Amino acid sequence: MTVIQWYPGHMAKAKRLMQEDIRIVDMSLVVLDARIPRSSYNPDFDKILHQKPMLMVLNKRDLADAAATKRWLAALAGRPDCAGAVAINAQQTQGVKELERQIMQAAQPLFAELAAKGRRRRPVRAMVVGSPNTGKSTLINALLPKAASKTGNKPGVTRGKQWVRFGEQIELLDTPGVLWPKFEQPEVALRLAVTGAISETVYDQYQVSLQLLDWLLAHGQAALAERYKLQPEALAGRLPEQVLEDIGRARGLLAGGGVVRLEEAARLLLAEFRNGKIGRFTMDEI
Repeated sequence: MTVIQWYPGHMAKAKRLMQEDIRIVDMSLVVLDARIPRSSYNPDFDKILHQKPMLMVLNKRDLADAAATKRWLAALAGRPDCAGAVAINAQQTQGVKELERQIMQAAQPLFAELAAKGRRRRPVRAMVVGSPNTGKSTLINALLPKAASKTGNKPGVTRGKQWVRFGEQIELLDTPGVLWPKFEQPEVALRLAVTGAISETVYDQYQVSLQLLDWLLAHGQAALAERYKLQPEALAGRLPEQVLEDIGRARGLLAGGGVVRLEEAARLLLAEFRNGKIGRFTMDEI
């Protein structure tokens, strides 16, 4: 399996700032990619965020297997450090109202404490954290009447500290996407790369596409055949290298002499997996 590591300097700085900022917020919203809930969870969050309630947010639910998402929500909600779990599609603002409800529910102890001290109720302060490209800024924009946080489809777009206010009840602190210094499990790095959380400049897209195909041949063969007009029975026993050639040929990605332009086929496969054109998949099992 391809070895992938990516921990640029700005992530180390962002981690230090996060350790400081957790002191001034009431809770954290941990945004995960619903397709890879375990792989997109930064294990450093266990140490950084444990002192405040954590709400687990499975974003991009429209790209994940619906039944698997339900199982993951139940598993995450059962964590002793979890104040709630919700699945959303921030791009289409689906599930956002439920997220708001859970934020306010998790803030009830805070409100009770303020009332006991004779202090006025104030907005809930939540820090939005997550790995790159999980959709943190898109989520914040979904909560606002106008876009207030820079978004993009490349990991590492949000760099600076950004406070935004939603109505009169919630204040959100946006933070840059942060990975961890070393991926101990190669499959975690692979899934982060496949879903777009790791910069494409640090890995071989051809090799990663082959590993994705290997997974799809085991877990999504019918969807693969339908998307690229391949015969399902013809995929049995085929190697990922051969299937990638089939895909390139089916899409007309040919050079002189009918040779498949494999790099282009690899980029096509990764792009279409990421945007859900091949199907809805959850790569992480509980």
